[in-house]
Amino acid sequence: MSLLNSIATVGGFTMISRITGFVRDVLIARFLGASLIADAFFIALKLPNLFRSLFAEGAFNSAFVPLFAEQMELNGPEKAKKFAKETFSALFYILALFVAIMEILMPFLVMIVAPGFIETPGKVALTAELSRITFPFLLLVSLNSMQGGILNTCGKFAAPAFTSTILNITMIAALFWLSPYTDGPAFALAWGVFLAGIIQFFFLSWNLKKENMILGLISPFKVIFKASTESILLLKRIIPGVVGSGVYQINLVIDMFFVSFLATGSVSFIYYANRMFQLPVGILGAAIGTALLPLLTRQIKRGNLNAETETMSRALEVACLSSIPAALGLAILDVPIIAALFEYGAFSSLETEKTAAALSAFAIGLPAYVVSKSLLPAFYARGDTASPVRVAAIALFINAFFCYILMQKYAHVGIALATSITAWINLAQYVFMLKRRGFLHTDKLFKKRLPKILLSALLMAWFLQISLYATDIYAGDWLHQGAFLKITILASLVLFGMLIFSILIFITRTFKISDFIFKKNKVHNHEK
Repeated sequence: MSLLNSIATVGGFTMISRITGFVRDVLIARFLGASLIADAFFIALKLPNLFRSLFAEGAFNSAFVPLFAEQMELNGPEKAKKFAKETFSALFYILALFVAIMEILMPFLVMIVAPGFIETPGKVALTAELSRITFPFLLLVSLNSMQGGILNTCGKFAAPAFTSTILNITMIAALFWLSPYTDGPAFALAWGVFLAGIIQFFFLSWNLKKENMILGLISPFKVIFKASTESILLLKRIIPGVVGSGVYQINLVIDMFFVSFLATGSVSFIYYANRMFQLPVGILGAAIGTALLPLLTRQIKRGNLNAETETMSRALEVACLSSIPAALGLAILDVPIIAALFEYGAFSSLETEKTAAALSAFAIGLPAYVVSKSLLPAFYARGDTASPVRVAAIALFINAFFCYILMQKYAHVGIALATSITAWINLAQYVFMLKRRGFLHTDKLFKKRLPKILLSALLMAWFLQISLYATDIYAGDWLHQGAFLKITILASLVLFGMLIFSILIFITRTFKISDFIFKKNKVHNHEK
């Protein structure tokens, strides 16, 4: 499967996930709004996903996938399966113990992540209770992430990309069906998270069985005392990668730390805005990174510089082509997006304004974050998980500094803006490191297309701003009308922006129609 086809597969299923995620978040906003209970639930949801990004999808997969791909390439499926089973067992034992300890220490963990909650009576206890329900999801989703990494390496991208949709559907079902049997919607949602992890696990296990990659547990004794050379190498790569690949999530923890000191509802404003920000990030950044890592690893192992250059150039083009206009669109349509999707039930127009302001601040860093996700595989494919650590260490201090400074005047918006500033500084460091080592190669076609992409995006933004102004004049107070009208007008504006941008990239001759027709990628010809 070619790089573009792989990106399209992952991105397409991620799009389905984001759509069901929208439905989920709209329902959460309707039932919980931006209340104390909502703040507590969002922290409970954040905790397992934080460690998931650090130890599973981030550091673990970035170290495991290249080694597993190398075993498949050099030693065949049976050797790769043996390595995978040993790794699966080690991951299970370590995380089972970690989850058990965190369940006991949960109130202290909540106070570390959100110390501002201490000032509100009962808020820490409620958050800890919800977190104890959601936290076992860490074990399940980490095992699922590894199973997904194996499937991706085997060229099967659809099933792993569908697992997020399973989470959204399960949470929606739990919200309606479990609420009458629990202490309210927040507890129903927490149980939904836990149940989703179980369903995802069996779904991916079934797909692995079809690939003859059934994983099982081996004894802890063998894991500890008879570890293979590959497993020891994996451990060495994971330890620095915990910080390196999880920098964005670590920065979000810093955000939560500072935002917990702000007014009630601030955690919710950040959550809803970040969910909208995560739409293009999840579809674009994750899709590109997921598809790029195994392909780039094989090309580097074969020493094929031409294929590596073309692969990286096309990946960066996709990142820029999608993230730059998306960032401008989010910034221009910030209020319409939040009003159309969330302003119902317990979510008021005041909360819309505050969330929209945070969304605009997040949008500033969107291109930097997506492009960074495209550059990270250039490190990981070479087994270098240490270099991103240096970037992450600097980023932590930068983010904390800007959070503290900007929140004094801009409250929760300042925290979102600090995240964006940090994203751009991260990108600059990645580019500098890769260029200095000769690991970042782009072809003339990419250098020719990038300025045209920027021009097309800016012109699109101008047309979109005019169309929004015209809509406000002719449609009146449409943001405070019924859901159907709001969503219809918003969808029309989004489609108009996409249409204008599509026309502009052809007018400027950035791309030809044939460039978007999926065919056997030339990269494969270079590899042969």
